[in-house]
Amino acid sequence: MIAAGTKQPSTALRGSLRLRLLLGTLVWIAVSIVAAGWALGSLFSQHVAMQFHAELNTHLDQLAAHLVLDRAGQPLLPVAQSDPRFSKPYSGIYWQIDRIGPSPNAALGLLRSRSLWDEVLRLPADTLQDGEVHQHSVPGPGNARLGVVERVVTIVDAADRPGQSFRLLVAGDEQQMHEPVENFKGMLWLALGMLGFGLALAVVFQVLVGLAPLRRLHGALAAVRNGSTQKLEGRFPGEVQPLVEEFNSVLTQNAEVIERARTQAGNLAHALKTPLSVIANAASGKSGGLEQLVTAQVAVARKQIDYHLRRSRAAASVRVPGARSAVLPVLDGLLRVMRRIHVERNLEIVVHPLSLPTVFRGEEQDVQEMLGNLLDNACKWAVRRIEVSLAVSGGELLITIDDDGHGIAEGERERVLSRGERADEQVPGSGLGLAIVDDLARLYGGRVELAESPLGGLRVVLVLPAADEPADRDTL
Repeated sequence: MIAAGTKQPSTALRGSLRLRLLLGTLVWIAVSIVAAGWALGSLFSQHVAMQFHAELNTHLDQLAAHLVLDRAGQPLLPVAQSDPRFSKPYSGIYWQIDRIGPSPNAALGLLRSRSLWDEVLRLPADTLQDGEVHQHSVPGPGNARLGVVERVVTIVDAADRPGQSFRLLVAGDEQQMHEPVENFKGMLWLALGMLGFGLALAVVFQVLVGLAPLRRLHGALAAVRNGSTQKLEGRFPGEVQPLVEEFNSVLTQNAEVIERARTQAGNLAHALKTPLSVIANAASGKSGGLEQLVTAQVAVARKQIDYHLRRSRAAASVRVPGARSAVLPVLDGLLRVMRRIHVERNLEIVVHPLSLPTVFRGEEQDVQEMLGNLLDNACKWAVRRIEVSLAVSGGELLITIDDDGHGIAEGERERVLSRGERADEQVPGSGLGLAIVDDLARLYGGRVELAESPLGGLRVVLVLPAADEPADRDTL
């Protein structure tokens, strides 16, 4: 079960500025690289295809230029083609001359390159105008796919015989076109992958460096919250420094407002105490039931004023950053007072201090108020022995007070934490002690826990926020 106020990991990730910047930039880089790779690959493929067909057309032009008729009217190539691959069997580049006539199959391969050996190229039947060039893709020797360009030429010999039409073919293995494209794409994707990796590293570095001031700002805020300082300290970039200055001004203004509120609350309390004192003094000279009634009500009013005054002062203290108090010196002073107040009971008070520094993240007078009430309560109920122990766990300061008194039944423990409730009406007190402690602890984000003590009486555990560093290293 997830505690209230705790962000789930997925929510925290979705709300991360760093993650959004990284993911957004990396996705854009990936999309850009894929688009660039596809575009460059397509452009190179088109370029290689154009070069491939341009080379075939060049050979076709040479073939047409060299074709002549001999005395018998037969086609003849007196000059060999310039590319030596035409003389190598199955070299991947071929030429062929077909006679166009009533029996086209009988005239296939009338003349052909040595590279064709005993093969004949067969093209789809189509009609070409004289000089028109067509392109085809047909199977060739060894089941290779060939790119073919063809042209029809008509030759008239010197004897004024009717002209003869021939179809000239030049073919090339398309693998010669696909292989460089595949090699290029392999190198292209490798280069783009390295570029993308480098850009990703640059983005990560840029985000980490760019957001470093925010991490420092977070540390400065944590220091204010933990009470290490009362304002944000350090220099920040120009984009963040105005925010820091505004926040410091808000802290200063907030502290002034709190101080004024505390002063006004104190003035109000003292203003009320004066007429109450006058009423009490006037009632003390009277006799009968009025004296007891007025005196009792004035005492109740004074207790309520003291209670709310302490509570308002504590509520204001919680909101003042930088408040830190060492617990051991406060505890030492309180124990001396308790030993003098309860000297006739001859109580044995034992303290088990912690070797680590125990610092309360709050004002000294508040921890003194809480410990004073708890120790006084323990001294009232203890028979002989009281033990006090300190511990720090998970950022919390635990102060445990055990007594060997009669304790409190489990069903009554919640009730005695209520304001004005007392465990035993025969024991002097207002019933506000534990309520004050519980209220003050809750204002600081702490709590009071009641349990059965190993000594046989009541165990009270006061849980308060602990400061990160000691304010005072004094020990008992």
